[in-house]
Amino acid sequence: MEIQDAYRSVAARAEGLFKDNGSRFIAFVYPVETEAEVKEIVSALRKEYHDARHHCYAYRLGYQGDVFRASDDGEPSGSAGRPILGQIDSAGLSDVLVVVVRYFGGIKLGIPGLIRAYKTSTSDAIAHAQVVEKVAGVNYRVDFGYLSMNAVQKALKDLDLPQKNQDFGERCSLTTRVRLSLEDSFRDRFTKIEDCTLQLI
Repeated sequence: MEIQDAYRSVAARAEGLFKDNGSRFIAFVYPVETEAEVKEIVSALRKEYHDARHHCYAYRLGYQGDVFRASDDGEPSGSAGRPILGQIDSAGLSDVLVVVVRYFGGIKLGIPGLIRAYKTSTSDAIAHAQVVEKVAGVNYRVDFGYLSMNAVQKALKDLDLPQKNQDFGERCSLTTRVRLSLEDSFRDRFTKIEDCTLQLI
């Protein structure tokens, strides 16, 4: 079974805006990889826009997009977080956080109006973002004896893998990042090299 390890995310922060009856909805889209990053960004935006009425957000993480959350932050249930998440999903993105900061304009928009506002501002932010392809992978440390150097270098070249943190002393070691769809071939190839051990890091 082939592993789908490529997915779409955004390259950098981008902004979008929607206005309705005096209310302003400022949307920010960010590339994120962990829930800790999400918390940091949301709390920084709460501080920066402390005079705003709501800071609603949604995120989806991981190459399979299986970690996600939507927050209405005091707006009527389902009127903010879910529409934001819906826009992330319709753009086919993951490792993405969208926060929409709302300044209340004095006129209530009703639930359909709120859904439209959160959808439109999110969609505007995503339209301003540079979408990039990411590839899910794992990092390995490869330890090997000096005599296995040629075999290791050849295997890395054949599989087109990057090398980092090289240390060629009496024992040699390096780290490499392996895309998920290549992991089985990688392990298969390297376990056949004499005096070579692999460690997931």
